[in-house]
Amino acid sequence: PKKTVNVALIGKAFMGKTHSNAWRQVQHFFDPPVMPVMKLLCDVNLEETKAAAAVLGWQEVSTDWKEVVKRKDIDIIDLATPNFLHAPMAIEAAKNGKHVICEKPLANTLKEAEKMLKAVKDAGVKNMCGYTYRFNPAIQTIKKMIDGGELGNLFHVRATYQQDWIVDPDFPLNWRLEKATAGSGALGDIGAHITDLAHFLVGEISEVSAATETFVKERPIVAGGATIDDKKLAGKATKKGAVTVDDAAIYLARFKGKNTLGTFEATRFAPGRRNYNCIEIYGSKGSVIWNQEDMHQFLYYNGADKPDRQGFRKVLATDPAHPFVSHWWPSGHNIGYEHLFVHEMYEFLRQLGSKTVTHPTFEDGVKCQRVLDAVEKAAKSRRWEKV
Repeated sequence: PKKTVNVALIGKAFMGKTHSNAWRQVQHFFDPPVMPVMKLLCDVNLEETKAAAAVLGWQEVSTDWKEVVKRKDIDIIDLATPNFLHAPMAIEAAKNGKHVICEKPLANTLKEAEKMLKAVKDAGVKNMCGYTYRFNPAIQTIKKMIDGGELGNLFHVRATYQQDWIVDPDFPLNWRLEKATAGSGALGDIGAHITDLAHFLVGEISEVSAATETFVKERPIVAGGATIDDKKLAGKATKKGAVTVDDAAIYLARFKGKNTLGTFEATRFAPGRRNYNCIEIYGSKGSVIWNQEDMHQFLYYNGADKPDRQGFRKVLATDPAHPFVSHWWPSGHNIGYEHLFVHEMYEFLRQLGSKTVTHPTFEDGVKCQRVLDAVEKAAKSRRWEKV
C-alpha cells in the first residue's frame, strides 16, 4: 500500500469547500505517490465545523488552530482562512515541521509574506501558494507555446479580472472590505491572480504605475459579519462602517529584462461581470486570448498562416493532449472550476518528495506581493515605482 499523509484544513467557507472537494477527489482521478487522508477540519464555531466536516468528508474537528499545527499526526496544513491569519498560521505550521498550502494573496503585507517564506525555508518544508488558475489546461498549454517561442517577442500583456458582487451600496461590510483583515481589496483578492498569471506566462514585473479607487466609502454592518453570498442581508442593518480597501485597482507594468508593456485591471465594480478573468498576450509571431468564464478554450492567432485565412482560431483545451485532461473525461467533455483545485493538490502531492517544484510556492507568493506593494505605493505617489 502507498504511504499516506494526514491533512488538516483550516477554514470551512468558500475556499474550504473547494479545497475539501479537491482532497476528496484527487485519488479517485489521479495517482499521486502518497495518498491524502482528510484528517481534520478546523474553524472557529464548533457546531458549524462539525456539520461542515460531516458534509465535506473530514474525520475530526477542532476550533484551536494552534493545537492543530502542533499535532504529531498531521503532515500537511492547508490554509483557507481570511488573509490576516495566513502569516501567523503558516509560520507556526512551518516551525512545527508541517508542509503548508496557503491561499492567495500570501499575506496582508510584503513584510508578512517575507516572514512566511523565511519560515518555510528555515524549516525545509514544502509549500504552495494557491494560484489556482495556473492549473487550467488552457493556461498550461499557452505557457508551453510561449516557452517554445511560438508567439515570438512579446509586445503586450493585457490582463483584467472583473467582478460585480459589491456594486450594490447596501451590500454589507465583510472581512474582504476591511484593510485589517484583507490587506487590500480587489488588488489583493483578484489582482493577485492576474499578476501571478503574468509572472507565470511572461516573466517578473519590474516597475508599475497605478491608480486605485473606493467607489462606496461606507457599508451597512450586519451582526455576525457577512460573506460573499450575503446579498440577502442588504437593507437589514442600521449602522454603517468604513470600507478601508480599494474597490478597483488599475496598473501599468514593465517586465524585467523585456520591452513588454503590461496593463492590469482588478475591479469588483463591473456590472455583468461575474468572474471575468482574462489575459491577452500579443507577440511578434502570434497572439493568445484566454478568459476563465470560457475556461475550456483560448483564441490563438498565428502570424504564419496564409494571408487568406488569417484570424483568431478557437482552440478547445479539452483533449488528452492538454495537461491534466487525460485524467478526466473523453475529449470535448468539459471540466470546471473545481477541477483546477484537484490539479493543484495533485501537483503538491506528486512533488512532495522533489527537490525542485513546478507549482507556485511561497516564493511566487512573495514575488506577487512585491508587485501589490509597489502598486499601492504608486497609487499614492502617482509615480512609477520599482518592484
